[in-house]
Order: sequence, then C-alpha cells, then structure tokens
Amino acid sequence: MLSAALSSSSSAQIELFTNYKDYFQRWDGWAVVIVLASFFLAKVVDRVVTRTLRVLAKRTLTEIDDRLFESLHGPIAKSVVLAGLWLACYVTESSEEPMHWAYQVIYSLGVLVWLVASLRISGLLLHAMSAQDTRFHVVEQRTLPLFDNLAKLALVLLSGYLMIEVWKLNAAGWLASAGVVGIALGFAAKDTLANLFAGVSIIADTPYQIGDYIVLDSGHRGRVQHIGLRSTRILTRDDVQITIPNSIIGNCAIINETSGTPQYRLRIKVGVAYGSDLEQVRKALLEVAERTPGPLAVPEPRVRFRRFADSALDFELLVWIRAPEDRGATLDALNTAVYENFAAAGIEIAFPQQDLHVRSMPAGSGQ
Repeated sequence: MLSAALSSSSSAQIELFTNYKDYFQRWDGWAVVIVLASFFLAKVVDRVVTRTLRVLAKRTLTEIDDRLFESLHGPIAKSVVLAGLWLACYVTESSEEPMHWAYQVIYSLGVLVWLVASLRISGLLLHAMSAQDTRFHVVEQRTLPLFDNLAKLALVLLSGYLMIEVWKLNAAGWLASAGVVGIALGFAAKDTLANLFAGVSIIADTPYQIGDYIVLDSGHRGRVQHIGLRSTRILTRDDVQITIPNSIIGNCAIINETSGTPQYRLRIKVGVAYGSDLEQVRKALLEVAERTPGPLAVPEPRVRFRRFADSALDFELLVWIRAPEDRGATLDALNTAVYENFAAAGIEIAFPQQDLHVRSMPAGSGQ
C-alpha cells in the first residue's frame, strides 16, 4: 500500500513538472518572461553605463568624450533588448518549425542600430580631430568633408555586406548587377564623376583654401567661399558669386594671391619724358610710397628703372600691401599721389608723341 502510494505520488509530481515545462516552453511562458526581463535589464544597464561613463567623462578636460558617451548608451540598451528577443526566439523554437526569419530580423535591426550610432560617432571623432584647439588635431579642416564622406561610405558598405550575409543572398549576383549599373551610371554621369574626382584632388592637394583670393586663367578673380566635391564658389569684388565646376578648375592655371608670404606686391608703372632728372624721379616716387596710407614699411618700397621706351623712360614703383583686397584702393591712392607729386616737382609725365623733321620743301610750295 505504501509503495503504491509513493509510486502514485511520484507519477503525479513528474506529470506536474512536465506540464509546467510544457507551459513555459510556449510563447506566453518563457518568451514573455525573457522579453520583460530584457526590457528591465536594458533600463538597468542604461543607468549603470550612463553613470559610469559620466564619472569617467568628468575626469577629462575635453567635451568629445561626453558626447560620445551620450551616443553610446542608447545603442547599448537597444542591443540588450534585441538580445532578449533573440533568446526568447531560441527558447520557443521547435524542431518542426525553425524560426530562421526571426533571427534574421533581429540581426538586421541590430546592424541598423549600430550603423546609425557608428555614423554619429564617426562624425563626432572626425570633427574633434579637425578642431584646431585640441591635442587630437590630425585632420585638416579642408579635408574634413572628404574623410567624413569616406567614413560614412565605408560604414554603409560594411552594413550592406552584413545584411547580405545574414539574409543568405547571392552576393555574386548583386556584385555583377552593381557592376553593370556602375558602368551605365559612369557613362551617364561622366561630368559629375569628373567633378567629384577633381574635388577630391583639390581637397587633397589644397591649391587654395576657404578665404583665399584666387585668379583663374579664364579671368575670374575672387575670394573662395566654399570648396565642395562638385564645385567651388568664389565671390568677386563686384559681390557676385560664381560657381565653377571642379573639373574646370582642375584643368586650368590658378594664381593664389593669398598663399605664400602674408604680403602682396603692387607695381605702379609710370613713364617720364626724356631729359628728366632720374634721381629726382626716384626720390619723388619714394616720397609717394612713404606718405600714402596703405603700403607697408617692411618690406620697404623700391623704385626700378625698367627700359627706354619710344616716348618715355619707364619706371616702376614696387610696394607691398597686407591683403589682396586692398589692391584697388591702394592703386587709386598711389596713382593720385604720383600725379600730384610729379606736377609739384615739375617732372613731366610722358605721353605718346612723334617728332616730324622736314628735310626740304618742294619747289613752288611757298612758305
């Protein structure tokens, strides 16, 4: 009797355990508990990670780590939730009905979450490395757009490759299709690609920077306002903005009036009449350079006697100014001062003229 009772009790316990096991293996059992626990754990991890990272960030003098930590706690919490969903799918999966599609969706969501976070973090790091007032300055400001676009392109391509792998797609077919589409787009957008490659060359070679005064062989002159991958914008002295495709700039001669030394030299050409006192002319031109506002004292102004012209003795007054945009006003002031100073000193400014010498008069022509 006793053994029969014990045997009956054990059978009841085994049956009860089996029922509970079957209950928790269903979707509304373990799966629900795991999903709820993952949300709770995500909150806990978010708070712990956020507090820990904030304490570490306070020990540094830069703000970049604070912004990086703010960008990290969100993806970490979402990854914990996705891990809980993956575990819930694993618990409820049966051999008759595998849930490969669920794993693929969860994996894809994780790739997207970290792609967005990586794009934000790469932008923050590149901007920090291009800042002039930090010790991490390893990227020039003019090359920042190039590195930023390359980093984003690399992250997107890596995410696309991971998506292809997780969904078991035919990568060879995709690559072949991409090659055909790339050839077609290359022929259709050859001008755009030419501008793009020229823009990359300009950013890497840096023949000019934003704020420089440049002169193109087409005659355009102005201050560089924007350097893009497709075009460059300059503002002329007439306050007219000109957009020039990079492919055109890449194939023409460029005069950068700002680069090099911080001074810009002006040449004032003037011709005096034959018979003028050369030393008096030199002294008068140097007095003009010293008294006129605009020219720099260092380097000092110079006067050069250039050539014997047909109707004049050609001189040049060489002065230096601080910026190319001062050229117009300084030329006006110097030309005015030269004319007034020569007139006061009695120096004749030559002008084109011809002397006619008559050897003999024809007979019967009278006086």
